[in-house]
Amino acid sequence: MSEREIALVFGVGPGLGWALARRFKTAGMQVGVVARDEAKLSALIESESNREIRPYVADVSSSEDVLRVFENADREFGEPDLVVFNAGAYQKGNVLDIDPADFERCWRVGCLGGLLVGQAAARRMVKRGHGTIIFSGATAALRGGAGFANLAVPKFGLRALAQSMARELGPRGVHVGFVIIDGQIECERYRHLINERGEDSLLAPEAIAELYLQLHRQHRSAWSHEVDARPWSEKF
Repeated sequence: MSEREIALVFGVGPGLGWALARRFKTAGMQVGVVARDEAKLSALIESESNREIRPYVADVSSSEDVLRVFENADREFGEPDLVVFNAGAYQKGNVLDIDPADFERCWRVGCLGGLLVGQAAARRMVKRGHGTIIFSGATAALRGGAGFANLAVPKFGLRALAQSMARELGPRGVHVGFVIIDGQIECERYRHLINERGEDSLLAPEAIAELYLQLHRQHRSAWSHEVDARPWSEKF
């Protein structure tokens, strides 16, 4: 339909998700953004008069919702060239006290949602022989911290999913990437840490978004699968 590239970003809030949408738009893409909260999503778009970015409301853990978003985007834009899964849920809790319902919800959003979104994207991209799927990871995808089982388990699973998808889909022309965001993303909640640690001590959403765009634009002879991003102040 369109000669411009098409990007869909799942899991959009005022931080990284919105930074991704804005960067893809300035790169000349048509962009659709997906979130569960319609009011917050609309407020983001209206706050910057970015009405060219198309909002979709969905629960990523619902196969019906995910398929509806892709089908609507197919009609309105065309099939996507780039899909980012940036959704997640987290409820802090010690292993002795975790509510199984919270555990399941975090897994359904952070891991099952990745499968539903990645699968729908891959089915479209494999037919055309090209496309990029990027999953947002975290330090918790590498090691589970005390009190963070509800985050680590979904992220471990998402990382395994991304690895399997990369091995299956790479030979079919689809680039699958997994970005480990190792550190705190800059936002009002953590602004005080800049004064304590120094300039650029938190991950700038716009800088992470640039990394995602670079991943998408890599030549297939030198694709990266797993990359990490962290500020200079983060120990590793």
